[in-house]
Amino acid sequence: MKRLLYFLAAIALIGAAVGYYLWNKPHTNMQSAKTDLVIEATALFNEFSADENAANSKYLDKTIAVSGKVKESTKSDDGTVKVSLQTGSDFGVLCELDPLSKHPRTEFAEGETLTFKGICTGINFDVQLTRCVEVK
Repeated sequence: MKRLLYFLAAIALIGAAVGYYLWNKPHTNMQSAKTDLVIEATALFNEFSADENAANSKYLDKTIAVSGKVKESTKSDDGTVKVSLQTGSDFGVLCELDPLSKHPRTEFAEGETLTFKGICTGINFDVQLTRCVEVK
């Protein structure tokens, strides 16, 4: 009986250590993160519009660099900056700047051509990219 209790205590301790490590694991530095794919905003949006399942398997949860012209830039009350890139339709590619990174600028002019690197989270009217940083 004691052996069983020691075994269960050891399992619980290992589980707690793994949980602690994962909870405190540092976030990926998006400035230096490896880019999995590079694509134009229009091409990315068109792929999601044509076949969402195929596009999800290709882009979802991957770090991608997207280039395009700024359609709109907004800053919410909590300081979150979102930049929408033009795609030739009513919807676009929405890039949310990474709150964990320092950005040299957070205001972008309409019509300006930019490249953002971020993690693709799928489509919800716009193709969504989170944790974005501007690529020079």
